[in-house]
Amino acid sequence: MSIKKVLLLGGSGFVGTYIVNRLAQRGIEVTVPTRRRERTKALIMQPGVDMPEANIHCQETLTALMRGHDAVINLVGILHSRDVKLPYSDDFAKAHVELPKKIVAACKATGVRRLVHMSALKADPKGPSEYLASKGEGEAIVMAAAGELDVTVFRPSVIFGLGDSFLSMFAKILKIAPIFPLGFGHARFQPVWAADVADAFVNSLSDVSTFGQAYDLVGPQVYTLRQLVDYTARLTGSKARIVPLSEGWAYLQAGLMWLAPNPLMSPDNLRSMQVDSVCEGDCQLPAGWKPTAVEAIAPTYIAGKTPKGKLDSFRFRAGR
Repeated sequence: MSIKKVLLLGGSGFVGTYIVNRLAQRGIEVTVPTRRRERTKALIMQPGVDMPEANIHCQETLTALMRGHDAVINLVGILHSRDVKLPYSDDFAKAHVELPKKIVAACKATGVRRLVHMSALKADPKGPSEYLASKGEGEAIVMAAAGELDVTVFRPSVIFGLGDSFLSMFAKILKIAPIFPLGFGHARFQPVWAADVADAFVNSLSDVSTFGQAYDLVGPQVYTLRQLVDYTARLTGSKARIVPLSEGWAYLQAGLMWLAPNPLMSPDNLRSMQVDSVCEGDCQLPAGWKPTAVEAIAPTYIAGKTPKGKLDSFRFRAGR
């Protein structure tokens, strides 16, 4: 299967930047629709990248964008919603459920068979959070199109790397705060490097063996949230005191943070952490999956003043 041109939805975000780099390296043209083109100028510098301003939630616009492409990659996702509604709010429904429906319909209308979709590890329509429940519904919609379309779903655990909002967020707070209140420190994750995620997506595009499959993407080691915060503190040289919070205080803290214009945490995030984001027993990994350890990458951008950290930053921006 020859892939020469890809429509990348959600491509101006964190993981999208890595995927654009990988596609450009392989000489594949990529269209990255964006709401505000001026905010994503760095991607335009990549060879073969087109960034039209468009509303991808409009069915007619999405169908028009899809014409002339060989494949679609959907990375669209949100972590927060201002509304609370069971099983999930209209915001989560729009991004995680309604958009996949529109993408599948547009693929069928335009004859674009190849669709690669980002879900989330432990996504489940009956999950405890709006995020996991809506992600689970979206995944089910995409997988139901298997046969009519050549679909592949990837379910990553928390993703780290240069430009993330995970370890980098911890580092930013730890550098300035004398106290770091931490709720749900027992929650477990299996962090996966953004570049490994990008490789999995791009490698699957022409791989017929991945059609109709859903894969988990995880790193080589499981950590508690507390272990990850402690590790980040060591990398930054922070002397902040990490204070464990009870569940009640954790939800109060998350609720207050949720009120901020750009919230770092919400109560729904805590509900997601009730389910460990790790692969155990029933894990389905891509063939030949060899993920990179957190310890091999995090120092290069968390302790970014080191020569190696600066070089990694330059390489990332150059797409290498």
